[in-house]
Amino acid sequence: MPKSWTSGGFELHLDLEPGVGRRAALERSLREAIRSGRLAAGTQLPSSRALAADLGLSRGTVVQAYEQLLAEGYLTSRSRTHTEVAAVPGARTRTQSRSTSNFSVRYDLAPGNPDVSQFPRSTWASALRHAVTVAADDDLRYGDPRGHPELRRALADYLGRVRGVRTSSQAIVVCTGFTNGLRLISAALRERGGRTMAVEDFGLSFHAEAIEHAGLRTETVRLDDDGLVVDELPQADGVLVTASHQLPWGTRLHPARRGALVDWARDNNAVVIEDDYDGEFRYDRQPIGAIQGLAPEHVIYAGTASKSLAPAMRMAWLAVPEHLIEPIVRIRLLSERQCPTFEQLALAHLVDSGGLDRHLRRMRTYYRKRRDYLLSALATTVPQVRPFGIAAGLHITLLLPDGIEENDVQAVLTDHGVGAHLLSAYARRRSAPPGLVIGYATPPGHAYPAAVQALVTALSKLV
Repeated sequence: MPKSWTSGGFELHLDLEPGVGRRAALERSLREAIRSGRLAAGTQLPSSRALAADLGLSRGTVVQAYEQLLAEGYLTSRSRTHTEVAAVPGARTRTQSRSTSNFSVRYDLAPGNPDVSQFPRSTWASALRHAVTVAADDDLRYGDPRGHPELRRALADYLGRVRGVRTSSQAIVVCTGFTNGLRLISAALRERGGRTMAVEDFGLSFHAEAIEHAGLRTETVRLDDDGLVVDELPQADGVLVTASHQLPWGTRLHPARRGALVDWARDNNAVVIEDDYDGEFRYDRQPIGAIQGLAPEHVIYAGTASKSLAPAMRMAWLAVPEHLIEPIVRIRLLSERQCPTFEQLALAHLVDSGGLDRHLRRMRTYYRKRRDYLLSALATTVPQVRPFGIAAGLHITLLLPDGIEENDVQAVLTDHGVGAHLLSAYARRRSAPPGLVIGYATPPGHAYPAAVQALVTALSKLV
């Protein structure tokens, strides 16, 4: 009866130098891999039996090579079956993926992230186990580029119940993040002869870049206290709006303008792309429904798990008008094709079981307390600073007194180790007043009070 063995270590690729004894070649190859950092300290090596089988060597040759490198200090061994790379002085270590711009940031209050320490790990792990258990054999093949039918069904029900979206599972497209979805939409419009996309004159620069990369020209449209000034929309093939909680100002599109926006889309045979990036988080008034519910044939609703759960989920969804489903799907097939199936099934289970609703209810209370703490600290220490967009979302915008220079703002934030975004970083056409965009959801709970204190202390030096 044949025997099989399982290595406790990692898979290992080694090139053995020709013309050298097998044991000597193996020793040299391992030394080079360790010195260069390709095998980092702590890496567990395959068992001698497994490595011998992989390289076509005798087990005795591998055992002797391991013993030699153990004697030289390149390897360590805690047991007969556990050999790992030692920390060798002078050896290069594997580089860590980290942005140098974050080295000096002690208190991260940059917007765009939830508190990822609150991610429901055990619930998600249970959902993943469920997904692996219930997945059919066919689920392990290439799937529908719109997304798994179970997730699309769950999302259609959820969006109708929570956001007033009028759609069906056939019209849902699951994609890897909103920017990916925006690129798909823009490419589909361009393929159909589109030329121009209108965008709000404050927003994320990389969204405009994604639109332009797909071949469309962007035209900015002014914002005021009631949101996008619809009367100033140009003739265009589409418009991108953050209607429920404008990014970065935090305003919501006035009800009269919602209707006017739909009329504009109908009159111009255009589409409205409704980026509902944090629509689940509203604190001081009832949530407002999605614009999509007014005109499903002219509005593409876009939601995401990046704020409700975590950016690492890499999952967003589009509720697409029927006439755009086929071109979007065709373009999807030429790019990433589909999201990972197990994660889609897990998210479907999270929605169906009520786990997502429970998580969001808990997080609304959690983030509201954070927002209130920040507003109280600002009012006490720097009442000259005016907060905007406080009714919803995970960020607020702070307007600073006139005359304060951006360089001074950045310098004082750096001095106090505070990471935040200048309001000017979101300006597309007109100049921005002095201000900051603060992500009060970003730090973990234990670090939040210190981060707020550092922020208000820094601001007190400016105002």
